[in-house]
Amino acid sequence: MAFGSRKGGPRSPISTRRPSGYAFVHSRAGVLVVLLGLVGCSRVGTEPSFASGPRAPLEPRPDDPIAAALVQPVRPFEEVRGLWVVRSTMTSAREVREMVESADAAGFNTILVQIRGRADAFYDSRLEPRAESVTDGLGFDPLGDAIREAHARGIAVHAWVNTHLVWSSGALPRSPQHLVNAHPEWLAVPEALGRALYTADADAAGYEQRLLQYARDNSGTVEGLYSSPSHPEVKEHVYNVWMDLTDRYDLDGIHFDYVRFPSGDFDYSSGALHRFRAWVSPRLPAARRRALDVAAIEDPYGFVDALPGEWDEFRRMHITDLVRRIYRGVKARRPRMVVSAAVFANQDDAFRNRYQDWPSWLEEGILDVAVPMAYTVDNDRFQRFIRAGREAAGPRARLWAGIGAYLDTENGTLEKIDLARSEGAGGIILFSYDWAVTDGSHTGGLTILERIGRAKFGLRDPF
Repeated sequence: MAFGSRKGGPRSPISTRRPSGYAFVHSRAGVLVVLLGLVGCSRVGTEPSFASGPRAPLEPRPDDPIAAALVQPVRPFEEVRGLWVVRSTMTSAREVREMVESADAAGFNTILVQIRGRADAFYDSRLEPRAESVTDGLGFDPLGDAIREAHARGIAVHAWVNTHLVWSSGALPRSPQHLVNAHPEWLAVPEALGRALYTADADAAGYEQRLLQYARDNSGTVEGLYSSPSHPEVKEHVYNVWMDLTDRYDLDGIHFDYVRFPSGDFDYSSGALHRFRAWVSPRLPAARRRALDVAAIEDPYGFVDALPGEWDEFRRMHITDLVRRIYRGVKARRPRMVVSAAVFANQDDAFRNRYQDWPSWLEEGILDVAVPMAYTVDNDRFQRFIRAGREAAGPRARLWAGIGAYLDTENGTLEKIDLARSEGAGGIILFSYDWAVTDGSHTGGLTILERIGRAKFGLRDPF
């Protein structure tokens, strides 16, 4: 979410139109009875309406709730009631189990679990290193456990994937296979460093440190290191990460985050500048092209400074191209899997400064659901964001309202749930689970998460 010496030899490789309404609703009803001796069942109950294709079975642990003889009825998904679950909750089996139990007790029916936080894996990845913060042993699969625990309770699981934000710590990743270490040439460069690094060797010692230091010095405007959205190998790698998840996990959806530029001050890497020049040159009159060729000899920013509109279009195009390719790849494998994205609620800011043209993604049909991050304590502002989002999205199922509970009061959060419903949003997603059960204040022995369930989801004590 919106706010975090190599010399010689080869680099280390990276390891190793849409239905509407209830078509995006994971709806099951009735009492589901499961015999303990049932063989080969990785899910309980009927297949959700947006699942498809054969699934690789998940082997239940001996204490797995899937093995229970009787599973309670699952609440129908007349609206999506979701939680963004930050990766800090995905580090141990106990935390994952408690998270699912808490979400279920509070009446939530969807969890968006952050399993690619910084180009690392909170799942059994074939392509990226295991996250450094995972504390349980190699036999622990955070995403696999979340799916197993959640599906036993009728809760939908969406894999939350940070797309271009790849690192934000004060130190570089420990794993040599992490893309920051293995492929520093894949990193986006800020305008302030682009000229200095234009002829620099990305493999030279200190290259990534300069980018990381810039991010630290500008932490109020950039969350960390980003990958270069126009780099063809970045696009291929991110696509493969998504397809690996789609092929191997029994997911109900996959969720884009950070599918954007950090700001208009990026990407001034030498590769991006060369790609822009190659893309725009054939579109220019010959005399104009020759003049810019001369200017570029003196200044690597010759083309981008002279053609700001085309430069913006180029950056926007590459974000959209990735969304389009991933969407089509997911749908070719799992036609009913939901592809959603956390997006900037201010559409003008998203378009002009983040190059995130999410209304066009909905219009083109390369995104199922937009989740505007309408993070504000101002109810009027929140309502304007959701209303504008609904106008862009069309059918209610295509927009879920992202609510920043972490910066609001409890009453403010409850009011925003009502406003989202009044504007016809197909669901609400709270940021975040982790805050609502830890940092959120407790009253009468209940967490904010539980009190929201009691106030807005028709639950009654005891939980």
